[in-house]
Formats: sequence, C-alpha cells, structure tokens
Amino acid sequence: MKYWLQRLMALAALMASVAWAQADYPNKALRMIVPFPPGGVTDIVARTVAVKLGSELGQQVVVENRAGASGAIGAELGARAPADGYTLIMGNISTLGINPITFAKLGYDPVNSFDPISLVAVQPLLITVHPSVPAKNLSELVQLAKSQAGQLNYGTAGSSIHLAVEQFNSLAGIRMNHIAYKGSAPAITDLVGGQIQVLFDPFSSIYPQVSAGKVRALGVTTEKRASAAPQLPTVAEQGFPGFDVSSWQGIVVPAGTPKPVIQRLHRALIAVLASTEVKDKFAQYSAVAAPTTPEQFSAYIKEELARWQKVAQQAGVKPE
Repeated sequence: MKYWLQRLMALAALMASVAWAQADYPNKALRMIVPFPPGGVTDIVARTVAVKLGSELGQQVVVENRAGASGAIGAELGARAPADGYTLIMGNISTLGINPITFAKLGYDPVNSFDPISLVAVQPLLITVHPSVPAKNLSELVQLAKSQAGQLNYGTAGSSIHLAVEQFNSLAGIRMNHIAYKGSAPAITDLVGGQIQVLFDPFSSIYPQVSAGKVRALGVTTEKRASAAPQLPTVAEQGFPGFDVSSWQGIVVPAGTPKPVIQRLHRALIAVLASTEVKDKFAQYSAVAAPTTPEQFSAYIKEELARWQKVAQQAGVKPE
C-alpha cells in the first residue's frame, strides 16, 4: 500500500511539474528550423514571421538554416527534436507535400512525425529565363524547347518545383534537362550567370532579379496573376488551362508536443499573420497570409500529398 501511495505521489508531482512547465511556456528562446539556405522563399517567410512571433511569445525565435536534400535534412532534424515546443519547423510544399513521393528513403513522415500549427503563406512561382534565351512568352519557350530537344537546362530548388516543371513539360510535350539545387540562391546565381537557361522559382526569391533586368519573366504559375506584378500573364492564360501551382509554407512541431503548447503557438502565430506589418511584407512578393487551424493544416498536407502523387505518376517520376 505504501509503495503504491509513493508511486501515486510521484506521478502527481510529475504531472504537476509538466502542467507548470506548460503554463510557464515559453521560458526560453525557441528555434525555427528552416530546411533551406538563406535567401530563399522559405527563409524569407520564416524570418518575417520569427521576429513578430518572438514578440507575441515574449521570447526570441532564432532562425536556424539546415539545408540539403530538398529540405529533407532539416525536416528530419526537426522531427527528431524534443517535443517540448522549443523547436519549430518552417515546412513547405517540398518537405511536407512532395519529398515522400520523390525520395525512396526518408527519415521522417510528414503526417506522423509532426503536429501541425498552421499554414503560413501561399505565393506563385515565376517562370524565368536568361536574357540570352530568345523566348518572350511561354509559347516561344515551348517552340524553342521542341527545336532544341534536351539542350535547354532548367533549374529547381526543391522537389516540389521539379514536379511542377515536369507537369508543365508533360502538358507542353517538351523535354529539358533538370539541374537540382539545394536552394533558390545558388539556382538564381547560375541563371543570372547563364549556366542554366530556365528557372521556375518562388516569386519572392527571383523577382528582384527580374526587376533588375538580369533575367526575364515569362509568366506566373497560379490561377490568378500576381498582385506585385500584374503585367505578367499566368500559365493558364498562355495556353495551358488548369495549370495552377503555388509555393506554400507552414509551421509544424515534433509529434507529441503537448496540446496546451500547440494552442499557445497557434494563438501567437494567428496574431502574427493578422498583423498589417506581416501582410504588407508578404504582399511585396505576392505572398498571401494563409492562417488555418491545426486540423485544417493537417488536412491540407494530406491533400497535397495525394495531389502530387498523382502528378508524379503521370510524369513518370519515381522515388530515388
């Protein structure tokens, strides 16, 4: 009897300490893992959110870039972190929606390894070319690719964009050589330098180079034109109806994070995404804040996995 009483007292003390820790959360700095290099869209979104999120939580949120393998390295690191609310992962379409389709072996599961907090932002991709490429629109690019089959090199930063290009290639009936990059920054450097001729990349990453006249934009991949560049036609407007691809980011935490902690993070993040400052910053690169409940974000991830699985099958893309 005495033994069981001691066990119950110990359990009660443990539960009380856990409850106290959660009530006191957060009491130290948090880290936000970005599975891509600095300068890319996911990094830009993360740094925009991190500062305001830190203010909401009363603790600094430190961005930590862990790039490689289309975000798989950083995502796995986040999945293996303690489920205590002090590690956030800025996931995106690659890490949460496509890597399980394109990687034969993956050190995490986008559904089971994480607890979603909220979708954060959605924005279009831009189809861009080096100025030496004579194409001024997508029709001319397609004709050029057909006349030079297999001679044009296109770059992508992440498995998601690779699948988006393969979907476009399939619709257009063309073939271009794929060059994979760890992030947008090195891909953009090679496009500007002429090492690759074509680049599909998130608006926020590549548009400054378009504005500077260093590369040429041919169109946007979303259903509607980009608010920050309304002069650019969509892919659908240029003869490919139904083509609609967005880049998106969202915050997740390691699976098993206590519910009260998830709720605290969600309240803070929703406040951040509702702020005029963040919305205005997003608007500069045609991104839109996209707050959801954890349950809605979970459903969205599953929908994206199903969608891109179908695209991969149609394009003949197999896990590697």
